[in-house]
Amino acid sequence: MPKRWITLAVIAAIATSLWAVSIETRAPAGAATNDAAVAGQKIYGANCSACHGASGAGLAGEFPPLAGNSMVTGSPDKVIAAVKNGLTGAITVNGKTYSGAMPAWKGKLSNTDIADVITYIRSAWGNKADAVTEAQVEASK
Repeated sequence: MPKRWITLAVIAAIATSLWAVSIETRAPAGAATNDAAVAGQKIYGANCSACHGASGAGLAGEFPPLAGNSMVTGSPDKVIAAVKNGLTGAITVNGKTYSGAMPAWKGKLSNTDIADVITYIRSAWGNKADAVTEAQVEASK
């Protein structure tokens, strides 16, 4: 095999490896791969990760984890209300109390953005819950 073909094969293998690594680092294990979850991951990174962490683990005593949180993975009504209207006061998640305030994202994010970010958190970090639609967000009080 000529050297040129070997060089091209090596370059192609390296490029493929780098592409695969970039795909793996974009979404945490278990994240949904649909368009809403991908869009939601970007929204999460820009608006939510400062408090809840990139890994969804939260901040002890302040902001609850989203990973393994039954409010996130249960009925979508509660998580929609929390994201849309905010949440104040103590909240207990997995036996631990958190006192940080959740801002209302209604008016700052569109209903589509809220649906996308909720779809992302309901499918990331080992969470396994159905997607949330713009219509569900719209219908929520």
